[in-house]
Amino acid sequence: MEHSILIAAMAIGIVFLCATAQAKDLRDIELRRLFEPTRAELRQERAGRVYIYDGLKEADIERAMREQFSRLDSMMFIRVKPTPAPPQEDQIEVPTPAYYYQDDGC
Repeated sequence: MEHSILIAAMAIGIVFLCATAQAKDLRDIELRRLFEPTRAELRQERAGRVYIYDGLKEADIERAMREQFSRLDSMMFIRVKPTPAPPQEDQIEVPTPAYYYQDDGC
């Protein structure tokens, strides 16, 4: 019994680590496509393809607005991670997460 629990715990840990690595890899792919598109990706955008970028940071999107303005018609951003606003002096300090998602319910 103890042996099977240990194996199950190890399997869950491996799955968690793989999912985290995949999420980082996906973000790397999206950032590469956003700032360094290949010729093929640019051709597809000119043909009408829209790429959906999921979970990027607000700072990355602001940079894309500045640097890739001519390509904005081919971009859609969902579940953006906004930059947390600094607390005001008159606010009580409440711990907030480093990032949170804005979701419009679509």
